[in-house]
Amino acid sequence: MSRIGKAPVAIPSGVTVAVDASVIKVKGPKGELNTPFDPVIAVEVKGDEVLFSRSSDLPDHRAKHGLYRSLCAGMVEGVTNGYKKELELVGVGFRAQASGQQLTLALGFSHPIIIEVPKEIKLTAESQKGSNPKVILESHDKQLLGTVAAKIRSLRKPEPYKGKGVRFTDEYIRRKAGKSAAK
Repeated sequence: MSRIGKAPVAIPSGVTVAVDASVIKVKGPKGELNTPFDPVIAVEVKGDEVLFSRSSDLPDHRAKHGLYRSLCAGMVEGVTNGYKKELELVGVGFRAQASGQQLTLALGFSHPIIIEVPKEIKLTAESQKGSNPKVILESHDKQLLGTVAAKIRSLRKPEPYKGKGVRFTDEYIRRKAGKSAAK
């Protein structure tokens, strides 16, 4: 058995989980999510738990067993508490400005970069004097949030010499030594 797959997913109060044919639907105070699953994995809701089981021990089935359990746990966590990602803009003249669902970034290029953020994500940009500008993304959908955060980070990845670029606040950048002067 998959160690992750055999652990039940607890359903907190205020959250409902429904299984229709091959779709898991989770509804809670922060929103509603659904994901399709492979019929080789049996999903059943018993009381305040969701249980996952598989029919055979094939490697593909074992992998999916843990996958769908993790996806369901992430959806339950998302509709209960939500997820948050913080990006930091490190560099001289780097700025971020949020207006509605539109993020405008100045990342050292000749033009500002404008990104439309999906409506499921709450967007805030803050800049305080003496610290780097930050972009804060909040959502109940973990997968969508990670995709948008990675897209923003990919616009100007942190470079290893000065550390300039867009990075996650908890990210560590390995720094390299520059050229050494010849004597």
